[in-house]
Order: sequence, then structure tokens, then C-alpha cells
Amino acid sequence: MSTPDSVIFGAAGFIGRALVARLLHRGHTVAAALRPGSADRLTGWLDEHGVARERLTVLDCDITDPGLGEVAGLDTAAVRDVYNCAARFSFGLDAGPARAVNIDGALHILDWYTSLPAPRRLVHITGYRVTVPDSAEHDYAVGGYGASKFEADAILRERAAAAGAALTVANPSTVVGPGQYIGLAELVRDLWYGRLPALPGNARTLLPILELDYFVDFLIALPDNPDTAGRSYTVLDPASPPLPELMRILAEHLRVRAPRFTIPTGLVARLPRWLTGVDRERLAFLAEDRYDTSAADEVAAAAGLTMPPAGEVLRNWADHLVSSRFGSAEADPADGFADGLWVSGDRRTPDLVLLHGLPTDSDAWRAVTAATTASTYTADLPGLGRSAPGGSPVHFRPDRLMASVTTRPLLIGHSLGCLPVLRYAAAHPDRISGIVLVAPAFLQSRASWTTRFPGAALVLRRLGPAPLAATLGVPSGPAIDSASANLSRPGAARRAVAALRTASRHEQRAAARRLLAQITVPVHIITGSHDPLEIPVSLPTTVIEGAGHHPHLTHPDRVAEVLDTVRNLFQGHTVVSGRPAPASS
Repeated sequence: MSTPDSVIFGAAGFIGRALVARLLHRGHTVAAALRPGSADRLTGWLDEHGVARERLTVLDCDITDPGLGEVAGLDTAAVRDVYNCAARFSFGLDAGPARAVNIDGALHILDWYTSLPAPRRLVHITGYRVTVPDSAEHDYAVGGYGASKFEADAILRERAAAAGAALTVANPSTVVGPGQYIGLAELVRDLWYGRLPALPGNARTLLPILELDYFVDFLIALPDNPDTAGRSYTVLDPASPPLPELMRILAEHLRVRAPRFTIPTGLVARLPRWLTGVDRERLAFLAEDRYDTSAADEVAAAAGLTMPPAGEVLRNWADHLVSSRFGSAEADPADGFADGLWVSGDRRTPDLVLLHGLPTDSDAWRAVTAATTASTYTADLPGLGRSAPGGSPVHFRPDRLMASVTTRPLLIGHSLGCLPVLRYAAAHPDRISGIVLVAPAFLQSRASWTTRFPGAALVLRRLGPAPLAATLGVPSGPAIDSASANLSRPGAARRAVAALRTASRHEQRAAARRLLAQITVPVHIITGSHDPLEIPVSLPTTVIEGAGHHPHLTHPDRVAEVLDTVRNLFQGHTVVSGRPAPASS
């Protein structure tokens, strides 16, 4: 076990783990003190982010216990800086559990800090609203979180001064970044799913934001600056827009409708919670107060820190929230919006570009992209999945999707996604190496009940992940979870059914077959043995045994294997008049 120079309490939390990573990156030796059972959460996160752990010691610690668990046995000879990122953060907490962590726990950490042989600084994190003495969230009747943090602030500073401890308090506003799913994130979630017709507050209501990386760098700068000992700092982005404008920025980026009305928070607080879905304590944080950040700005300037643009921070965070389904799934850092389309992967030099069918979204390709050796680029078709509502997926031309691509990739479509693939291959044969049609619906039996049943959209919207998987004949998993979540968005199921009905029309199917006959790039078809071609074609075809209409969901490794083989076969082909010689399967 290495001897640490820094100790972080609450190291598995949203701020704590980012602080651990930054200190390790800067060469510090760190002890992470965290709640028993959360070690894997921290180490897994560090591994996922490529953070070396050779200089990290992980300790079980219950800060509600004056002995602090394994921390009591730590070699503290080199410990200089201690960061308390631990807190019980949840709205509607009872007073007892909130005080046990946020007050008693903070005092236990202070007592331990004063016993160190050579301490330099104790940095304690609380909230920006402690600077507003008469705020409603300081009342335990409203909620235990805000009230306990407010009470702890005065007690901790008084106790530290009496002990001669070098305490610095950081009072951040809403810290946003990957992994933050509480508070403002819940408003963004409601915005995304069309459940936010109005905002609590008014045009001046402020819920200031603070970017995670900036705040972590600010925390690390505090012990290095002797002048910060014994002081408190309100840390937030002074450029944070009022809440209605903030939500408009997010709505514009997400391509959803922004709330058009505001309702006074006092009125919302008097309404039943079952009606509003809003906790009273959450409302207490929505206020018109403005905050003096000059002291924190001086510290940041001395450390060379620059606040990133608020709009950019919000848009990047929104991409993360949508990618992670607001914390219910693992986010992909390659996910994001591009000109109204939701895309993922290598946008410049992909080997494979993949378009999904119905009623799934581009997450249907996740298992295939994980299994292939190729670089990939996927997108949700317009109007479907996470992409903007406008545009027709049936008549989609992928020109804007392909505008950033500099390679000649293999273009792959599944079912309805085969139509834009054909359209692009016919118009731009020099931009691709070939196409693969997976379960091309226009060569198979017409879609079933969804094209004829009037209530199909309502049924599809209300199908949960398990019934949806059963309906499609595929296993449950992240791809189906994603499809089910996105189908519950306003109008999404209706647009999916409308696209399916359009694509199933005889004239549309005939037009697709005519277009296929004109393609001059190599073509390969993949079908499942349980979903054969109804209209045979003289093209290289791979039949996957045991698969139905979604072989990429039921047999992703086999589909990836075929794509790798076809990609190698089609590489470097030359476009000539008429169709190139077909490859054998």
C-alpha cells in the first residue's frame, strides 16, 4: 500500500471520482475513502476512463462512525490535503439520515483531519444556497438535504476555527457533466420525453450551473493557495442563463418543444405532489437570487482556470444524458447530435456505416459494432429514435450523414434502413465500397398487423421492453431497452408506424426493387433462415441459420463476421458501367 498525500472522502460519487482521477493524473498518491460496497463502482469507472490505479489506495469508510473504518489504520505520514466530497444528496430526505452524514460525518472527518501529523488543508464541499440565510430549503420541514447542509456549514466552520484547522469550504451550484442525473437532469429528462409543458418559477428564476472539470480543478487549486484557508467560496458560472432560457437552449439542441409557460413556485408547492411530480425541496432551489462569485473568480484566475461556455457545457451534457438514457444505461462518448440526427461512432473515417430498421434505433447495431474489427458510424433515421421529428425515414437521403466521411465505407441497412442505403448507392457510387442489405423488407413478406391495425401506434408506444422483445422475436437487452424508451417519446411510435406503412406499399416496394437493379457497386444480402426472401434475386446472399428478421440482434457475432468478410472482399473495387461481378458467398 502506497503512502497517500491526499485523502478523498466520498470518492465513488460524481464529484469524488472525478477528483480522484484528476489528482492521480497529476501525479498525486491518493487514498479513496468510500462507503463499504462501492469500491468496484470507483475502480470500474477509473478503468473505463483509462486512469492508472498504481498510486491509489481504496478504503472502506463509514463517516457516520467516529472511527471511520479502515481510514483509522491508514499511514498518514505524508497526508497533506483532505477533501470531503461525501454527502447524502437526495430530495425529500428525513432529518435523521441527512444529519448523520452531512453533519456528524463532516465533523468526524474534521476530527480525523486535526489528528494528522502534517495537515495542509481540509476542503469541504457544501452548496451555493447556504449563502442565502432565509432560503426555504434550510427548513427540515421542507427537506433534510438542504437543511442539514446549511446547519453543517456553520457548525463545521466554528469547530474548525476553534481547533485551528485550515478549512476551506467550496459552495458549488448545480455541477453538470457525465454522470450527473439528479436535479436539473430530471428536468431535462421530462423535457426530452415531452412531460414538461411548463416550468416552475418565472423569467428571472436561476438554477446556475458549473462544469464538472472546472470545479475539480478549482478544488485542487485551493490547498495550493495559502490565502484560501479559513474561507468559503461560491463557485458557479456567472454566465448561467435564467432557467427558461437554459431550457430553451437545451430544447433547441434536442430538437424538442421548449416549455412555453412558467408557474410560480409557491403555487406548484401548494399543489399535490402526485399531480406535479415535484418535491417541495427541489422547488426551494429555484429562486431569483444572484450570487457573488468574485472571490472564487480570483482563485480561478490565479490558478489559470477558464470557465467553459455555458451553452457548450449544456449541449455536451444533454448528449450524455440522452446517450445514457438519463442514467439507466452506459453512455457512449461517441454519441451526439449532428444536424438533427442522432449519430454514434467514427464520423470521419468509418469502415462501416449502418442504418437501422423498425421499430428499433441505431442501438440495434451495438452488439455488431462491438464484435466487428471495423470502425463504425451509425445514425437514428430522421423522425425515429433520438433524431429530430422532421423528415421521412422512408425517403431519407444520407447525404448530410455522409458529408463528414472521408473514406469509402461499406454502407449497411436493415429492413426499412435498406431504402436510404439504395438511394445513396445509386446517387454516389464513388463514395462507398459497396452495400449490404440485412433482411431487406422490400424483398420479403409485407409487414404484419402494424400496417393494418388502426391502434398500432398506441400499442407500440405502450409496449415495455419485454413485450417488445417478444413481439420482435429477439432477446431482451440494451437495444430493446433503448427502442422501447425512444418509442415512448411524443409522436415517435406514430412516426414509426407511418413509416412502416409507407414502406410496405406495393409501389414503394416495387420502386426499391427497381433501384436495386440499377446499383453499380457490389451488393451482399444477409437474411435469417426463418425470414427468407420472398422475391429471389441473383445476388450474393448469406443465410444465418436460426435467425429471423433481426439477425443483428439474435446473431450479432455472425453478422459482424459476415460484414468483416464482405468489407475485405469489396475494398478497392472500381465502379464500372453496370453491376460489378458478384462475390461468392
